[in-house]
Formats: sequence, C-alpha cells, structure tokens
Amino acid sequence: MSELQEIRAVHDMPFPDLMYRAATVHREHWNQNQIQFCTLDSIKTGACPEDCAYCPQAARYNTGVKPEPLKERERVAEGARRAKANGSTRYCMGASWKEVRDGEEFDQVLDIVRDVAVLGLEVCVTLGMLNEEQAKRLKAAGCTVYNHNIDTSRAFYDTIISTHTFEQRLRTIRAVRAAGLEVCCGGIVGMGEKTEDRIHFLHELTLMDPLPESIPINQLVSVSGTPLEGIEPPPPLEFIRMIATARILFPKSRIRLSAGRVSMSIEMQALAFLAGANSIFAGEKLLITPNPGNSQDHKMLEAMGMQLESV
Repeated sequence: MSELQEIRAVHDMPFPDLMYRAATVHREHWNQNQIQFCTLDSIKTGACPEDCAYCPQAARYNTGVKPEPLKERERVAEGARRAKANGSTRYCMGASWKEVRDGEEFDQVLDIVRDVAVLGLEVCVTLGMLNEEQAKRLKAAGCTVYNHNIDTSRAFYDTIISTHTFEQRLRTIRAVRAAGLEVCCGGIVGMGEKTEDRIHFLHELTLMDPLPESIPINQLVSVSGTPLEGIEPPPPLEFIRMIATARILFPKSRIRLSAGRVSMSIEMQALAFLAGANSIFAGEKLLITPNPGNSQDHKMLEAMGMQLESV
C-alpha cells in the first residue's frame, strides 16, 4: 500500500473509529483539555498582486477591501498586548505582499517583530515568499515561526492560484527551515476540491522534513467578489475528518482550527477538539474576515470545561 493509500485508508475509516484513534493519539502527546489561543493581525491590508481565488485582499477582485499601508509599530504592539491579556500565546502578523523585498518596509517589519518578541509571545509572520537570508533576519529580530500555506494539492493548486507556483511555495518553506525558524503550513478545505485533493494535500505535508510544527486547517470563508463567491462549505463531518486525519499523521504538531469558525456551531468545534485540534485564532477578525469574538471563545471553553493553554 502506498503512502497515499495509507492516508486515504485513515481518512476513510468509520467515523467512530477515526475519532477514537485521533483522540487517542492526541492524548498521548498533548493535554486534551487545553486549547492554545493565537491572534492574527493584518499589518498591511489589501492591494495584493496575487490572484488567489479565495482571497478578498487581491487587488484584481472587487471585494470592497480598502487598502491600508503598513501599520505603525505602536498600533501593532498595542494589539499584541491586548492579545496577550486575552490569553493568546502566539501573535501572528500578515502582510498582503507577494514576496518580501529588502528595504524600508521590511526593516519596519523587523522592528515590529522586535516589539512583539519582548512581550514574551511566540511571534509568527506571513509575508509571502522570501529567501533564506531574509528569514534569518526575521529570526534574529525575534521571530519564532513563519507561516506559508500550500493551500491544497499540487493538482488542484493551479485552479486556485496562477501568480506563483506550488514549487515556489515549497521553496519558501525550505528557506524558512534553513534559517532555523519553525514552520506553520496548512491549507483550506471547501474550495471545490475533491477528497483525493485533500489526501494529496496532507501527503505533501508528510513529505516535509522536519514536519511543520503547526498546521492550520481552514474552512473556506466565501467572500463576495472573489472567484469562490457562493461556494457552500463542506459537510461538517468531511471537515472533521480532515482534522482527525491530520492529528493522526502529525501527532506532535499543533493542529489549528483556523478560518471559518464563525459559521461553525459550538458542537462542530467541540468535535474538532475531540479529533485533535488544539489551537484556534481568537479575536474579532482573521486578517479581514469575521471570527468569533474573544468573549464567545472564552464562553465556549467554559461550556466545554476546557482551559486556555498558558505560556
């Protein structure tokens, strides 16, 4: 049986068996009653030259997103302080660039990273493509993690993005790893892909050496004006299967229940936690898309008898 067939066999297990196995793996490596809060801040919004079909920040789509320049250092630092006070242990910052370019703006980002790092938070940035030297500069400034998602399978990728290739994404991840940063790399479920694409996506992640330390699994947030406008979300149990399969394949990685939670019931999120998800993005927004508010997430954990993971 090939690796792909093995992953498919896990994914397609009877649901009770899949959940039991995923929950068992989770308990062997993590405290099953704890959830990590992360906060994601858009530090430069809109006007992106890319054509990612899911993204409202692409300049070519009419989504009503107002472009905003790079945020001032103090505004970002204040956001990080609020996030820490709310229980987040990781602060993630995204800039809508295709790639990092050396110069004044990147220098400003390095200053922002330094400001957040002194707060004692894990610092994660996602700035598009970059090279090893730029990744080393981020690490020296105090960055802990770099996020660069592969989004989907190789075969389906070209139907979603044409402005840079799947291989370019992998090249960035290799540069990040060579610089000594942790890797956050995941994808999106519900873009019109087939189950086979989801299996191939997970397989690509298993080929990374070492494996990503954190894997965000996003449910598509369908935004008006993008090519994926109007796509219905996948059936909840299909999404939960992806969470559970990822937990079994990556026992020591963070599995992050990411975008799309605003449309998920508390019961669906509870299933995701039972399946091995142990991290969420807290706060009102994920970059520019809606997200359950902080008070709602605290109430959800209280209702489940779960606790926030502390530093």
